[in-house]
Amino acid sequence: MSVDLEVAGGVATIVINRPERLNALDAEAYQALSDAWVRVRDDAAIRVAVITGAGEKSFCVGADLKSFVNAPANLSEFWLTQQGQLLNRGLEVWKPVIAAVNGYCLGGGMTLLLATDMRVSAEHATFGLSEVKRGIVAGNGGTQRVLANLPYPIAMELLLTGEPLDAEQAARWGLVNRVVPREKLMDAALELASKVAANAPLAVQASKELAVRSRDMDLATGLRLEQSLNRLLQFTSDAAEGPRAFAERRPPVFEGE
Repeated sequence: MSVDLEVAGGVATIVINRPERLNALDAEAYQALSDAWVRVRDDAAIRVAVITGAGEKSFCVGADLKSFVNAPANLSEFWLTQQGQLLNRGLEVWKPVIAAVNGYCLGGGMTLLLATDMRVSAEHATFGLSEVKRGIVAGNGGTQRVLANLPYPIAMELLLTGEPLDAEQAARWGLVNRVVPREKLMDAALELASKVAANAPLAVQASKELAVRSRDMDLATGLRLEQSLNRLLQFTSDAAEGPRAFAERRPPVFEGE
């Protein structure tokens, strides 16, 4: 398989598994990754996802250009906007996604990173949007999300020069949450995931959706939607379990109901 998915303790671990190609994505891998995101979205047993790349050299370097050279182009596919949906291509996944960046994070790998919610980086990781060096633009949300993730001049330098950032620079500008030694990367990412998975899943998903949608709403509308979702959550069993567990001085057991 070009993409592996395992679930344990409410955490889905997705591994892009083409280390011989630096985890570049060919058509088969793109479809497998799309299927993985749909599984994360739809499987109630999954509360949070961690995505990483196989091996120690690369998280993902984006599209496998060799596999797409001379591929037949059919203009009608341009309007199949819901085909092969990805996290960074518009698929709505309200469960939190954590990236464990284990090396090169370039091109489409970087646009994937920009669509995640939290990021843990190995010390040797490299981040870049090099598409302008190939005569194209950073697709799948690269040009649309970079300004939401980085200060304007830093984002524009990344986007327009095609030059990369190292892990220390990425942490300095808030692109990643933390940088850890290579051997501790997955432990750090899974520890973060387990903290998320321990919380009330419906409240976590509502919190993510509200925060993401706030970018496109005025404050009054956002506050009203926040109030509405809180009112809905008050009728869930998890909303009763949280205060009860606190009063009984025990960890809550949330069921997502």
